[in-house]
Amino acid sequence: MSAPCSCQHLIILCFSGFLMDRFDIMSGHNVAVLWDNSSTAESGMQLVQDIRAVTGEFGYVAMENIGRLTISAHRDSSFDLVLSGLVPNSATMHSFEVFAEIARILKPGGRFYFTEPVCVSGDSSKLKTGSQLTSALKLAGFTEITEIQTEPLTAEQLCSIKQSVGHQGNNLIKMALMAKKPNFEVGSSAQLKLSFVKKPKAVEKPQLDLNTRKAWTLSATDMNDDDVDLIDSDELLDEADLKKPDPASLRAMDCGDSKKKKRACKNCTCGLADELGGKGSKGAKIPQVKSSCGSCYLGDAFRCASCPYMGMPAFKPGEKILLSDQTLTDA
Repeated sequence: MSAPCSCQHLIILCFSGFLMDRFDIMSGHNVAVLWDNSSTAESGMQLVQDIRAVTGEFGYVAMENIGRLTISAHRDSSFDLVLSGLVPNSATMHSFEVFAEIARILKPGGRFYFTEPVCVSGDSSKLKTGSQLTSALKLAGFTEITEIQTEPLTAEQLCSIKQSVGHQGNNLIKMALMAKKPNFEVGSSAQLKLSFVKKPKAVEKPQLDLNTRKAWTLSATDMNDDDVDLIDSDELLDEADLKKPDPASLRAMDCGDSKKKKRACKNCTCGLADELGGKGSKGAKIPQVKSSCGSCYLGDAFRCASCPYMGMPAFKPGEKILLSDQTLTDA
């Protein structure tokens, strides 16, 4: 019964020595080791002891169950390395929340080494493919993702995964990867140095002469100056400008041309329409205006605004009312 235990212990020691050389664990490093139910606690403790032998008294090694990592009290940026699924015969599966929590507790530039079973082909509700695993690491904030190696799963690991996730088929392999946290804290910001093309200098506007600017500038204080004289607009008119113009001079040049029959312009204002109306009124019948509303005889209060009887006294219905030529013309 003691032979298998010694053999298993020898395998763990060899694997631990491989971790020290491959993962560059040094004295003074803070290392977090994650484990799940697929591996035994004894094998995990042996791995922790081997790592402590390298980190020394100035280093720190913490062992944490992956199911309780998101509720742990680890401080931000407190570990140089995080190892997960590296215990022999482990088949640890990582969620995106676990990746994000590992990115939080890693120091800037810290490294994350882990193994996880993935699907070679086909779809699975819980198992990822290699590309999906890489995408999840990038979304969590990791960079420089490198595939270290791939190896087939043991029969015990394959049986354990099928029971836990209900996967059917044998299209699974175990993939080992390394991901690095960027050299800055999560949520930090930095100013970008952008180079912009220099704009050409604007053409300078010509400067006005100081005396010219003062000549065209008038302020409110200038109005109170006794030297400012305001000119009366009436003084600009001569005696000839104040004389009443001759009506004949206001006529248009072609208005009442002697070669043609005199005809007043439409809306005549020079008096020709009155003159022609006076000449043609002799012997002509005065047109009778017919009321369209029937209220013209009642007076101005009942008449329309355009009523020709506007301004005349009321009269009896049927009474003959004669309108003067001037009234008809104005209407």
